[in-house]
Order: sequence, then C-alpha cells, then structure tokens
Amino acid sequence: MKSVIKAKGVVKTFQGGKKALDEVSLEVGKGEVTVIMGPSGSGKSTLIRTFNGLESIDEGIIEVLGVELDSYHDERKVMRIRRRVGMVFQQFNLFPHLSIIDNITIAPIKVQKRNKEEVASKAFQLLAQMGIAEHAMKFPSQLSGGEQQRVAIARALAMEPELILFDEPTSALDPERVKEVLDAMKQLANNGMTMVVVTHEIGFAREVADKVVFMDEGKIVEISAPEDFFSHAQNERSRRFLNQMM
Repeated sequence: MKSVIKAKGVVKTFQGGKKALDEVSLEVGKGEVTVIMGPSGSGKSTLIRTFNGLESIDEGIIEVLGVELDSYHDERKVMRIRRRVGMVFQQFNLFPHLSIIDNITIAPIKVQKRNKEEVASKAFQLLAQMGIAEHAMKFPSQLSGGEQQRVAIARALAMEPELILFDEPTSALDPERVKEVLDAMKQLANNGMTMVVVTHEIGFAREVADKVVFMDEGKIVEISAPEDFFSHAQNERSRRFLNQMM
C-alpha cells in the first residue's frame, strides 16, 4: 500500500521543556482510516497538526504526499501540502458573515483559481451528500452545531483533497448531533478517502478504522487493528484508558 504520510522520529517540545511529541513514527497508507486515541495532553492533536504544517517540529522528518517537512519548516512546502490536504477542526471555523455556499466556494475560487460555476455546482453536490442542501443560502448562525460541522466537512472536500485530517470533530457537539457528523465521515471512508481522525468515539473507531493508534505522554504506545485494540489491547496503559472509556 502506498504511504500518504510517513513520520519518523518526530519530536516537538513546547515552552517549559514539555515534549508534546517524543520520537513519534507512524505511516498512513492510501485509502486508510487511521484513528488516533489517547488521554487529554497525550500529543494526539499536536501530531495531526504537524501533518499539514500547523505545528512545526523540532526533530525528525514528516513526509506528506511526497512532500517532506523537517525542523526548517519551509512555508512553500507547507503550502504545497495544504493545497492537497483538508482539515476539519473541533470548532467549525466558518465565516459568520458568509452564506453556507460562499463558505464552501471561497477557497477553491480564491486559492485554487477554479471556475466559479464549476465550484458552485460541486459545492451544491457536496451539501446534498452531507444531507444539508436546503441550507445553502443560510448563514452559519442559522444552523445547528452538527449541521455546521457537516458544512466544514463539505468545505474541506471542495478543495478536492487527497487526505483529510479530523481533529476531534465531534467534541464540541451536543450528543444528539454527533451521529450525523460520524455518519458523514463513515460515508467518506466508504468512498475510499484517506483519513486521520483524532477522536474518543469508540463506536466509530470500531466500525471504520483500519488501525487505531494509542498515544500517551507524547509517545505512540500501541498501534493495533480495532478488533484487537478494543478486545485485548497489548499495553497496560491502553487497557487502563479503555476501562475508563467503556
């Protein structure tokens, strides 16, 4: 399987000397769904943010879609990666003054210089795919949290990414809105999208993940298939985490 992400010996130290990432190595294959789990402060969100240059690294190498990032943090390389990688955040980060359709089309038109009519047509298709086509002309404040997060997913897809990163995409949602976002993500996985997902949603990880990465204190403690991780995790730290979660 062709690798989309290769991280080798990645170290990230924050002010005060705390190592957010401590010699992390990981590969993500094309078409794979990788779920990263772990307690708060384990480094999982920091790791996913290094994959599109939102966080720089102090040591090691990260290769994303054939573009290599190191401690030099070349902004030209970062921009090359971001043109091909979508990201969905915990907060929806929609522009409040723009309609839903304009939130989705602004980046493909301004950044990728694509045809306005073509982009708009694609945006309506994506909203239909997310089950919210009727909201195209509304503003973010008129939508529920789950609907806004589905807009954020549609916005990421509008850039025609080869990889999408999800950083705890359901943690800011009311419980009844979580399922609609996870269903949209499952649909993407079924369509073959390469995804790296930081989440605590065990049901999603069981059903959709190709592998589960468990992190603690900046290190990768365990990488397992979901059926192995959730039924008989290898590491004692992993088992303690699961006992608290389940």
